[in-house]
Amino acid sequence: MKKLFPIQHVMGYLFSLILSVVALSVILWDMSVALGLTILLICAAVQMSVQLFMFMHIGENKSKTALYTNLGYALLVGLITIFGTLFTMIWGYQIK
Repeated sequence: MKKLFPIQHVMGYLFSLILSVVALSVILWDMSVALGLTILLICAAVQMSVQLFMFMHIGENKSKTALYTNLGYALLVGLITIFGTLFTMIWGYQIK
């Protein structure tokens, strides 16, 4: 029965919740910009690694080519989304 219970997934989920609470506390406690940004960047990096290793099974695949191709594609889509959003917000459509 112990083999059937996904303890790693539950721990990853709880750790993700804790990291989300830490990120929310940055806003609620009204920290300085430098301290808040530092905490948010650290939480984001840890959250990314938890998601990759716990939920996307990044270390369980034997085919490294497919793994790195998928990671590269996900990174490309993420960067296009982030910079596309910034581009739209900064130089975006203006109603006349």
